[in-house]
Amino acid sequence: MNDAARSENMRPLARLVARWRSSLLSLLLVAALAGALQGAYAAWRARADNAAISALAAGRDVETDSASAPELIAARAGFLAARAQFDKARALLEPLDSAGREELSAIAHYDLGNALLRNAFDLLERGQLEPAGPFVELARREYRRALQFRPEFWDAKYNLDVAARLVRDNPELEHSGGDELPADPKKIWTDIPGAPKGLP
Repeated sequence: MNDAARSENMRPLARLVARWRSSLLSLLLVAALAGALQGAYAAWRARADNAAISALAAGRDVETDSASAPELIAARAGFLAARAQFDKARALLEPLDSAGREELSAIAHYDLGNALLRNAFDLLERGQLEPAGPFVELARREYRRALQFRPEFWDAKYNLDVAARLVRDNPELEHSGGDELPADPKKIWTDIPGAPKGLP
């Protein structure tokens, strides 16, 4: 086979390689552009989240939703808890717990527990023992939740012990049974006619 024939046979292969190289370069260009756009969006989102967290730290509320960054949700939960908006703060903890960021969840539950316990102490200092009880119980629950996410969380263990001692020293603080009211031990028998009086 002479050089001219060999060259003629190589042309289709060369055209195929050129076409393949052109397609590959186009794909690489598209992938690089997509990566650059994704990186730019992530950087913009991080800046926006950091600005929102800074606003919360400065005392300005910022709306969040379940799609917000876990760090922003944790910061807003702490913001709300510090302002005694306990129900709103607790509502944010569920999407945070679902995000799988155990360290952030532990800190958020711990912060809410601290806010609840501070509220209980304020009530106790004013001599309002009965309203303080549910806050102590809720604080204990939040500390336990923090320890579920991070069992070695020493501060949560310590504060759980403080709350437990409060209940131990003041048994009337213990609130159990959900929405049920505790039975008065002096009224064991009902006042329905025909019910026995005195001891059984």
